[in-house]
Amino acid sequence: MATLDARGETPERAQSLRERVVIVTGAGKGLGRAYALDLAARGASVVVNNRWTDRDQPSSAEAVAAEICDGGGRAVANFAPAEDPDSGTVLVAQALAAFGRLDAVVSNAGVPETLRLHRQTPEGFRRIFDINFFGALHLVQAAWPALCAAPAGRIVVSASSAGLHGGDGMAAYASSKAALIGLVRGLAVEGRARDVMINAIAPYAVTAMTQQHLGPGLAERMDPAAVAPLVSWLVSKACDVSGQTLVCGGGRLRAAFAVEGAPVETLDDQIGDAVHAALGAEPRETYGDAHQAFAAFMDGRPTLAPT
Repeated sequence: MATLDARGETPERAQSLRERVVIVTGAGKGLGRAYALDLAARGASVVVNNRWTDRDQPSSAEAVAAEICDGGGRAVANFAPAEDPDSGTVLVAQALAAFGRLDAVVSNAGVPETLRLHRQTPEGFRRIFDINFFGALHLVQAAWPALCAAPAGRIVVSASSAGLHGGDGMAAYASSKAALIGLVRGLAVEGRARDVMINAIAPYAVTAMTQQHLGPGLAERMDPAAVAPLVSWLVSKACDVSGQTLVCGGGRLRAAFAVEGAPVETLDDQIGDAVHAALGAEPRETYGDAHQAFAAFMDGRPTLAPT
């Protein structure tokens, strides 16, 4: 029978991320806070990032970092807003200065929006991308050299089911999250030779963003802490998957895939029929990269991607 330490942790779990250094953005509350606390409980040193907009109020990043340190962990706070082009450079420099290395980053900072396109302005649309997509890119790009040099560099970005499936009034938000999934797929290919693994998560949890949308009884099931163990595994050396999108929440986990069906022949006067035939064509397969997809399409021989 497993023994527990004073925090209710098994010794193995409490040390599973020992000597790993992880940056977590948007970690002052909600999901990001849950990730930071779980990482620290497993032995990781954490850079806790959250913007500090109201300087008359306590910093949420400092509060989480203090909570970690009070529990015997190691953490420092950072206040850089994700959309600041220098935020990634600042975060990486702080991690290296405080802990001497960097092993993983968790890009969690983001902003929701529900606004139909005819009410959207170009500036407003761009703001969502600046935070949700470019905020992640600033961090990932700045961290990439350190992660490539690390024994097992790991990256987790927070996407959304909206990025997979869309939603009414969510054009800006959904497209910013879908762009992150594309970034993950592209960098998974680049990172293979360097043992850098990057994955996206689409979390379901009760947070300030989602609370109003969850009915009675559902919120109790959707504790952010239920998603945290997945994030901790994805930043660990044990993680052996890359380029994936994982949906998680309420004690459940599933994988989301980009798939292509079998090719069908097209005739100039029957394009509509061909479209409908293609929509139902089987088998539906996944591919390791765009080159594999093209080769299978031209040969008419769908091939399963390696898993």
